[in-house]
Amino acid sequence: MPLLDDHARELFAGPNIAHVATLLPDGAPHSVPVMIDVEGDHLAFFTSPESRKGRNLRADDRIAISVTDRENLVRSALVRGRVVGRVGGDAGWAIIDRIFASYTGGPYPRHEPREVFLVAPDRVIVPSFG
Repeated sequence: MPLLDDHARELFAGPNIAHVATLLPDGAPHSVPVMIDVEGDHLAFFTSPESRKGRNLRADDRIAISVTDRENLVRSALVRGRVVGRVGGDAGWAIIDRIFASYTGGPYPRHEPREVFLVAPDRVIVPSFG
């Protein structure tokens, strides 16, 4: 498994919005913005298990994720990989709160069920410009 290099790790660990692309049942792409972080050698984001992306990933674990530096829009990283785990319960909420706090400063509201999706990168690209 290719590890995230320092540049990709920094972008995914910072409070930058990422875009997750999954496959709809008919094979069409589905892309949505998410809050994201690094969890060991994996990328971690959260969603409802019954969201469109959650259902897409249950049927096909392939995923593409891009992130752009909110302070420098020409810095980005791209990952293709697979969801290799889901974390729920107290362990999931601990990760969710950490991710959410890095964007907002506080814990995530407990209104609906959420799970953390762990992504193992198969391919990592960090474009360079200039």
